[in-house]
Amino acid sequence: MRDLNYRHLHYFWVVAKEGGVNRAAIKLGVAAQTISGQLALLERSLGVALLAPAGRGLTLTEAGRTALSYADRIFNLGEQMLEALEDGAGETTLRLTVGILDALPKLAAHRLLQPVMGIGRPVRLSCYEGELDELMSDLALHRLDVVLSDRPVASSGSLRVFSHPLGEYPVSFYGTPALAERYGKGFPASLAGAPVMLPTRTNALRGKIEQWFEGHELRPLVVGEFEDSALMDTFGRQGMGLFPALTMLGPEIAAQLGAQSVGELEGVREQVFAISGERRIRHPCVEAILAGAAR
Repeated sequence: MRDLNYRHLHYFWVVAKEGGVNRAAIKLGVAAQTISGQLALLERSLGVALLAPAGRGLTLTEAGRTALSYADRIFNLGEQMLEALEDGAGETTLRLTVGILDALPKLAAHRLLQPVMGIGRPVRLSCYEGELDELMSDLALHRLDVVLSDRPVASSGSLRVFSHPLGEYPVSFYGTPALAERYGKGFPASLAGAPVMLPTRTNALRGKIEQWFEGHELRPLVVGEFEDSALMDTFGRQGMGLFPALTMLGPEIAAQLGAQSVGELEGVREQVFAISGERRIRHPCVEAILAGAAR
């Protein structure tokens, strides 16, 4: 069995991340010739070319892309190990890294993550927002411990995940006091022609709201579509139009956005899932999130 030189692999990893030998040399504080020599030794030991010339730079070969996917896991896990050991030196601090789908309401994410703060141990919480594909890629590379999503994700040959339902929550329309007073009377018929803001069609909630409109024979005026729920909240606070949010978040929405409930969309539910990777020992913070949602 061939031995793998992890220093050579680390040089390759940094070159791939930085986009070139010269940038990697600056980051690592070594000569570019040193890195080039180490890369040549790595390719010779593996028996494949990992990088190929492309104009004035380099590009990954197919073998290079494969090697990079493994190097990502190796060195990201190494960084996590160092952080865990630093945090654990005389302490019992847990680190939880959460990916939050950009379409998921941030107030809902906050509510769902609150149980983490009550597990009886110090927790360092890191949250990252993004689209589902990139979050699942980070989960596969162990950069994330869990992903909060509005839809389940099926396992594939390269990615084994578990989608844990956290609940289905009623949805209401909210608006500034002036809009709430105007459209709250006679709800839901009052929404005919009313200015509304909706999630983009990539959001699972969008289709449910449109079906609800059709069931009530309503044609509101769509004044905005938002992929980011926080941006929609910001425009809602300024009175651009009515916007959907979880009914249970009414007090937080009133306090933070100055918005009031116009009415609940009967039968419309926002689903939330916690998506985790396969682990022999489950993260106690993830367990707390699941238990908190069950309660």
